[in-house]
Amino acid sequence: MTNEAKLVGSPGLVPEGAGWFVVNMSETRWKQNERFGTWCAFEGDARFPQIGINVHMLEPGQAACMYHRENLQENFLVLSGHCTLIVNGEERSLSQWDFVHCAAGTTHVFVGAGEEGCAILMVGARSEDQEICYPVDAVAQSHSAGVDVETASPAEAYADAPVSVEIESPWPPSGLAQSR
Repeated sequence: MTNEAKLVGSPGLVPEGAGWFVVNMSETRWKQNERFGTWCAFEGDARFPQIGINVHMLEPGQAACMYHRENLQENFLVLSGHCTLIVNGEERSLSQWDFVHCAAGTTHVFVGAGEEGCAILMVGARSEDQEICYPVDAVAQSHSAGVDVETASPAEAYADAPVSVEIESPWPPSGLAQSR
């Protein structure tokens, strides 16, 4: 049996060490980046070893990250609002409850759209042999989500990104009712 992880932190709770835990999104740690939106990752200093999971909120025009592909699968569920998915160089409009499966090697990024932006549940596999590539793409660049030179280095891809800061929880976003 595993033990319950202690929740610590301010602002926002995160697990201290390994173990199971329960935390409400309105009470967990959130980060914000003026270019890449607002998100909670549910993790403390130690990352979950097998999957990454977060909820990402994007204002209209904000990209969630830089356009990229990984050698592991990722899955996404739009919880509220509207966004644009740029996938393999093409734009797709998404709205609440649209599910996106990115098989390994699918190049993608999400950009907030509509009048209120969106909230997206993001889940991705993790592995010690994880690889990532940030290719050059004109469509991604037109949304300020693309690199100028292809790289496999996150540090290079995000070299000009603003610093992310911890914030108080913005959950739930407008348009998504809270059931508690």
